[in-house]
Amino acid sequence: TATAQFDSLNDGVASVTPAGFVTAKNRGETHVMVRFMGQATVSQVTLPYGKPTDGHRWVVNNFVDQKLIAKWKDLGLLPSPLCEDDEFFRRIHLDGIGTLPTPDEVRAFLKDKSPDRRVKAIDKVLARPEFVDFWAQKWGDLLRINRTSMNERGMWSFHNWVRGCIRDGKGVDEMVRDIVTAEGSTYTEGPANYFMASRTPADWAETTSQLFLGVRIGCAKCHHHPFEKWSQDDYYGMTAFFVRLGTKNSQEFGIFGREQVVYLKSTGEQTHPRKGGVVKSRPLDGDAMDDPIDRRVKLADWMTSPENPFFARNMVNRFWGYLMGRGLVEPLDDVRATNPASNPELLDALAADFVKHKYDLKHLLRTIMNSRAYQLSSIKIPANEQDAQNVHYTRFTVRRLSAEQMADALDFATGTREKYTGLPLGTRAIQLPDSGVKSYLLDVFGRPPRQITCECERVSQPNIAQALHLLNGDALNKKIAAPTGRLEALFKAKKSNEQIIEEIYLVTLSRLPNADEIDRANRWIREAPNAREGLQDLLWALLNSREFLFNH
Repeated sequence: TATAQFDSLNDGVASVTPAGFVTAKNRGETHVMVRFMGQATVSQVTLPYGKPTDGHRWVVNNFVDQKLIAKWKDLGLLPSPLCEDDEFFRRIHLDGIGTLPTPDEVRAFLKDKSPDRRVKAIDKVLARPEFVDFWAQKWGDLLRINRTSMNERGMWSFHNWVRGCIRDGKGVDEMVRDIVTAEGSTYTEGPANYFMASRTPADWAETTSQLFLGVRIGCAKCHHHPFEKWSQDDYYGMTAFFVRLGTKNSQEFGIFGREQVVYLKSTGEQTHPRKGGVVKSRPLDGDAMDDPIDRRVKLADWMTSPENPFFARNMVNRFWGYLMGRGLVEPLDDVRATNPASNPELLDALAADFVKHKYDLKHLLRTIMNSRAYQLSSIKIPANEQDAQNVHYTRFTVRRLSAEQMADALDFATGTREKYTGLPLGTRAIQLPDSGVKSYLLDVFGRPPRQITCECERVSQPNIAQALHLLNGDALNKKIAAPTGRLEALFKAKKSNEQIIEEIYLVTLSRLPNADEIDRANRWIREAPNAREGLQDLLWALLNSREFLFNH
């Protein structure tokens, strides 16, 4: 009725009047948000991009493709063709382990003509030891593992605990349970450091809700959430789970050890700031619950239950976004009724499969990577170019390498090793325990400082400082010309110019050069003062190319 409030989530696709009359404007899909008396929901509005696509020959690798194809048919969209083998091989290495493949690995994969070569390649990548390094770094971002709030020993304790969980294949539900219910010394109990990144029950409730449930309840602290149903009752019901948790100093590691201990207090209740009175511990959309010893145990039981409407959907949405370039719900950590998924059926199917396989992260990544949707080309075709933001995944989303991927890729391509302060030579960027390790390159390319619980903390957009650092900075030129670098090793091995050109392409773009590229490279070498400078210029040019700087 006209007493409800109507808002379009995308006025460019459809508009709505105060009385609720909707007008579709442009092709695409959006939602109209309706709010009334503290409740909120949405209504979907669709104007197909094109004509029905019933005559297309659809290829299905798994249930991911089935759910996407159903949406493509509704919208009149067609997917781009499959990507080339070398593109796929580079893609799974960057997405799976944050590491470029070696020339020998690329050559071996391109020679393999077996029909299941992509499936085998995915399994091999996910079994590599770098898997632990790369995903421990991602979990470190999410959990805000840093030496500023946890001090150095606490930071290492938490970082090593996360690495152990990933190495041992512990389910995400078990990890989260151990984190939410952690107590004890921050030096000996790694997950206890979770309660060092924030220091109040309200902060712990906000962080836990956003990180593990994808729900931002911060707005409900002082008033009813403007775009959701969450009220102050919901906010302080979550806070009540943590109100008996405390932290204190300990001298077990010496008077200057700076050890902290997370412990449970025997008393303490959460009061309502507006209504007054005690607020019972109650999870979002759940019933009040208590525990005679530790309320957090009840919260962890509720969170990791297969019936929980938030946990599994939030987790699969995050990791889908990491691999596909954007989440089914975007932003990744803002899952709510008024911010619906672009394909809710797929989100539900991924969540159900995640629960069925005991919250196995590697299984989730393998499922996504094996889908045809993940393996599509990033090149637009006329039948999907209208989906400008690639909301429906009709092609692969091109994205810039992360700061850590970039640092390691530059070292790999040039054959050098960056020395990080306080860590042994050979430590890679994806192995760094936190953002307190100094690195100008990592800061320029947007590594997160790990200070807030938000996916937005990591900057993924290219900027002029990044371009200048690679185009004009001394650091890259020194790596290219390093006496112990890759080019000098190839010269000493008496490799021909053609062999060196091929090697340079393989270590940067993970593919062989075509005939035209070989001709142009040889021409540059002939026009240079000498072959060494010509080949250095070629390596510099490839390291500054879009094909190297982006995952495509």
